[in-house]
Amino acid sequence: MPQVSVKGKLVEHAETVFRQQGFHGASVLDITSAAGVPKGSFYNHFKSKQELAAEIVRRYSGATDFSMLADDTGGTALERLRAHFMAQADRTRSTGVEYGCLLVTMASDTPTTGDEVRSAVHNSIDGWTSLLAEVIEQGQQTGEITSDRPAHDLAAFLVDAFEGGALRGKVTGDSAASTRSLDIALSALAA
Repeated sequence: MPQVSVKGKLVEHAETVFRQQGFHGASVLDITSAAGVPKGSFYNHFKSKQELAAEIVRRYSGATDFSMLADDTGGTALERLRAHFMAQADRTRSTGVEYGCLLVTMASDTPTTGDEVRSAVHNSIDGWTSLLAEVIEQGQQTGEITSDRPAHDLAAFLVDAFEGGALRGKVTGDSAASTRSLDIALSALAA
């Protein structure tokens, strides 16, 4: 079995540290300790905590499963949207509802994390919204989803409702908060 590089260890463990402590609560020492590497090795691989955080956000987004949004899954647009968000809720539950979604955690810190992290979070949310908008457009074309508003606006509404529920779950420990918000949002989209 190949040995994991120091950089690989830092990336592997930083997501958990950032999720649990937030950007500002996580120190370089916290990250290197979790990774089991010397603190000095951090700067051999990353110029700053911001650079690592941005990479973690991109990595998290890249690992998101969008397969259930595909038109060839056989489900209606609303069924595909629900399946996707349920998978996201399961993902958050598997890492601890009390820590929430990594995007929510990082987004709440972006006013003071710097442009690199802000840009990574923005691009992740924007890319997610665009993929959802494609499914919503398909549902609008079939008459399943309301055409009262642009698909992109409805997609942003779904993300906001779901992530807002995840934030509520983070505060209350309620693992169903995001899915309840999602149910209401999807009902609002139905034509």
